[in-house]
Amino acid sequence: MLSTLFLNPPSYDGFDGGAGARYQARREIRSFWFPTWLAQPAAMVPGSKLIDAPPHDLDFEASAKAASEYELVFIHTSSPTLPGDAQLCARIKELSPSTRVGLVGPLPAVLPVKTLEAAPKTDFVCGREYDETCVELANGIPFSQVHGITWRDGSSIVTNPERGFIEDFDALPSVMDVYARDLEIERYYIGYLQHPYISHYTGRGCPARCSFCLWPQTVGGHRYRARSPQAVAKEMAHAQALFPQVKEFFFDDDTFTAYQPRAREIAEALGQLNITWSCNARANVSYETLRVMKENGLRLLLVGYESGDQGILDNIRKGVSLEQARRFTADCHRLGIRIHGTFILGLPGETKATIQQTAAFAKELDPWSLQVSLAAPYPGTELHRQAKEAGWLPEDADGLVDPSGRQLAALEYPDLDRETIFSAVEDFYRTFYFRPRPILRMMGDMMRDRQEFQRRIREGVEFFRFLNQRKVA
Repeated sequence: MLSTLFLNPPSYDGFDGGAGARYQARREIRSFWFPTWLAQPAAMVPGSKLIDAPPHDLDFEASAKAASEYELVFIHTSSPTLPGDAQLCARIKELSPSTRVGLVGPLPAVLPVKTLEAAPKTDFVCGREYDETCVELANGIPFSQVHGITWRDGSSIVTNPERGFIEDFDALPSVMDVYARDLEIERYYIGYLQHPYISHYTGRGCPARCSFCLWPQTVGGHRYRARSPQAVAKEMAHAQALFPQVKEFFFDDDTFTAYQPRAREIAEALGQLNITWSCNARANVSYETLRVMKENGLRLLLVGYESGDQGILDNIRKGVSLEQARRFTADCHRLGIRIHGTFILGLPGETKATIQQTAAFAKELDPWSLQVSLAAPYPGTELHRQAKEAGWLPEDADGLVDPSGRQLAALEYPDLDRETIFSAVEDFYRTFYFRPRPILRMMGDMMRDRQEFQRRIREGVEFFRFLNQRKVA
C-alpha cells in the first residue's frame, strides 16, 4: 500500500469550489463545505490522509511540502483553479520527483487529455466516480491495469477503459471517521446552517436533467444510488457520538428527496436519534413528505428555484413548474420549514424583463434566505455545449471567475450583455434583503442567540464588502 494523500488545494482566498462544493467561486461570505468527494476514497484507503487546505488556511508552499512526503497524491481540481493546481503539481514533483501526482474532479473527468496537457507535471487524472480507482492506485496496481484513468506513458497520453459506477453504497465506509481524524469541523461555515455543522452524502446521482448542473453530468451520473435508510441511521448515530458539538447535519445529496418514501423512512429514523438536519430538495416534494420530515428534525431545505420565468425553466429542463414551486413553498411556510432558495441569472432565454420577473418571484416566495449566482457553462454540461454552438460564450470571455475568485458573467445573448447580467446580481440581493421582513427575521435570530449575533455581524461585514468589491470590479 502506497502512502497516500488526498488534497483539496489552496486557491483563491475564501474560494468555495473544492471537493464538496458545487458552487465553484468565492461566496458572498466566507463559507466552506466538507470535502466529501475526497473523504470517501480516503476512508477506503487504509493509512491515508486528507488535507483540506482552504478552511485550514494552508498555503501553496505548505501544501506542496506536505504532499511531497507521500508516495501518491490525489488533488481535487476545477475549471477555475486548474492553472494554480497545475503549478502545485509541478512544485510537488520538484520537491519529490518520485511522488505520483494525479488530479480528480469534474474537469479531468470530462476533459482528461486537455487537463493533462494543461498540467504537464501531473502523472494521471481520474474519470468520473473515482473512489475505487483511488484504491487500486494506492494498492500499487500499474497504471496500465487501472480502469478509469488517463495517464502518461512516456511521451504519450493513454486513456484506459471507463470504470462503472458504485452500486452498493451500504458497503462503503463512513466518511465521519476521516472527518474526526483529519478536519477541524469548527472551521466550516455555511451562512444558513447552524454552527458547527457537518455535511456529507448518503448517495450520488440525480435523476433530474437540468442542463446547467455540473455533478450529475460529469461525475455522479443521473441514476440515484444511495445508502439504505438503516445504513443512514447507523452512520448518523456514529456521527452523533463522534461530534456531540454539532448543531446540524446537512445531507448534500444532489436531491435527497428524489425518492420520497426513502426520505420519509430516513426522517423517521433521524427522529428517533433527535437530530437536527437539513438537505437539498427540488420544489416538488409532497406535503405529506414535508410533514414527516419536519416532525422528525428537519430544519431547512436548500432549494434550486433558478428562475421566475417558466420559459427559462423549460429551456434548462428543470422539470418543476412555477405553480409547483409556489405550492411547495407555501407548504414549507405552513409547516415552519426554512428555505434557502437559490436563483441563477443568465440562463438561456434570459432578458432584462425575466431578471426582474425572477427577483419579483423570489420576493413572492419569500424564502428565509437566498443565493444569487451567475449561469456558469462548465465543460461537460449541456449548457456548455449549447453555449459553444449558439455563440453565447464569447471567445474573449475572461473565464468563470476573476483574479480573486469571484464569479463572472460568462454568457451573453443578442439582447443581453454580460455586464448587465453581472450587475443584476447586486440589484437582486438588495431588492430581496433590504425589506422589513428579511431584516426582522435576521434580527430575531440574533437576539435569541449571542453566538448567532456575533456570526451575523461578521457575515454582514463580509456581505457588504462583497457588494462593494463587485462595484469596483
